[in-house]
Amino acid sequence: LGVGIPTLVADLITPEHGINLHTENGMLGVGPAPDSGGALEYPVNAGKLPVTALPGASYFDSATSFAMIRGGHVDVAVMGGLQVDEAANLANWAVPGRPLLGVGGAMDLATGAKRLIITMTHSVPKGRSKIVPECTLPLTARGAVSMIITELAVFEFPDGQLTLTELMPGATLEQVREKTSAQFVERLGEA
Repeated sequence: LGVGIPTLVADLITPEHGINLHTENGMLGVGPAPDSGGALEYPVNAGKLPVTALPGASYFDSATSFAMIRGGHVDVAVMGGLQVDEAANLANWAVPGRPLLGVGGAMDLATGAKRLIITMTHSVPKGRSKIVPECTLPLTARGAVSMIITELAVFEFPDGQLTLTELMPGATLEQVREKTSAQFVERLGEA
């Protein structure tokens, strides 16, 4: 799980789902955020937020963590995004003119996972779409994105084409068209 919105996934996954969550800083079996307490009482995820450990969780060093990622042993990565374009390219680590935090493990996760899901707001605070014809920010990975989930919609890339597959509750097709600067195919309700 990446930092930001993706860290919320751990709060929704239960052991009954049969999903083992990995955090790049060296933990497999990440559980939801604790009800109380902080980083001194609990392990932390890659975003430095306290998490619980599910039964059977394991801890390991960074080299082992990245061997899992780079070796193709991570089925799905859920990461945040600054921009995703029509060609499934991802930009998620740098904004020119702003302090640089660094790419961290984003490039490894984006290219090492078998499937890449991007969770992000549909637009920047000033209203510009984050789903764009072509990324203008420095790229994290080329052609790697499998799915985009925003507060308005879900997009996928079947046959390499940006495709609207689902509207979020309360969102309209007109809103998505208006707030998405990229060209996309509409395949709502086709499973």
